[in-house]
Amino acid sequence: MRNRMDKQKVVIVGGGYVGFEVAKELDEYADVTLIEQREAFMQPPAAIRALLEPDLLDQIILPYDRLLKNGRVIRGRAATVTQSEVTLENGSAYPADYIVLATGSSYAAPFKPARDSMDDFRKASADVSARLASAKSIVIVGAGPVGTELAGEIAAAQPSKDITLVSSDNSLFPTYPVKLGAELKRKLERAGVNVVVGQRAENLQHADKPYAGSVKLSDGRVIEADLVFPVIGSKPNTALAQTLPAVTVAPSGRIKTDSWLRPSEYPNVFIAGDIADVGDSMTIVAISRQNPWLIKTLKQVLSGQPVEKQKPYAPWKMAPILVPLGPKIGNSWLFATVGDWVTRKMKGKELFIQKYRKAFGR
Repeated sequence: MRNRMDKQKVVIVGGGYVGFEVAKELDEYADVTLIEQREAFMQPPAAIRALLEPDLLDQIILPYDRLLKNGRVIRGRAATVTQSEVTLENGSAYPADYIVLATGSSYAAPFKPARDSMDDFRKASADVSARLASAKSIVIVGAGPVGTELAGEIAAAQPSKDITLVSSDNSLFPTYPVKLGAELKRKLERAGVNVVVGQRAENLQHADKPYAGSVKLSDGRVIEADLVFPVIGSKPNTALAQTLPAVTVAPSGRIKTDSWLRPSEYPNVFIAGDIADVGDSMTIVAISRQNPWLIKTLKQVLSGQPVEKQKPYAPWKMAPILVPLGPKIGNSWLFATVGDWVTRKMKGKELFIQKYRKAFGR
């Protein structure tokens, strides 16, 4: 094994699901620098259940200090990217032979940290958890994976509450086979959740945090609630990628790439995860196909093979999705619709907590 000084330099911006795993897997093959603005990784799916079980926060906030054995994790915010280096807002520059941008996405509080401080995230989560505990009526606007899981978690842990889940689509998970959404709707309703489909919320007071108030639906109905959760999707964090030359932003706000996840004129700069418009949806399972492809491709390139000689990236035709409704029930799409037992075993019971704790040396 060559010394660090002899290895090619790989700089990865973003320590989320893509960035940390690519950094960890390349750690012994390259001189790896992972740039991340937060001091710790936070596991978003488990953050939903943490609103009902606050002690979970101690298990799902994972510092980066044990992630890499050879490389280093730099806490900072990247400001510019060239073909040969990444420069931080504080002026520090990190030279690179290859660069990966995996800056992820933003989401309404308290499902992802709104700022860099994990203390702020803990306080936000604790505040919403306390408000949720005292609330009698709850409206969740948005019935994607987060909204649907949130409805199921609340119904499982606090079944006496009046819970309404609002979807602007005419069914749950309309891009998947009908059975998936129908089964989830049936189980939610059996758990006491009022599922409203085909209705838009027209007067959200906040789009980025829960609040007490009312929700007016497109048919004129008004629902009063002690707590309204706006859960209307992720926003890709593309500001850094957009500084690259000749990038194309898709209508979704994500960045177009070539067949090898390269977004610009720079042949050695790659993007992945939520910011990449490659046909994968913005879920952890959906982008999990990109990680092994990127790791394998970079290993080949580091050994001297041209990028263009590598197999192009192919997105999921229909990505698997796991939708627990609390720790015991749920449905998933794993190339067929499966039910409670598989969903519980794969995600619902433990939410991958031990897997990620192990990856971060905990």
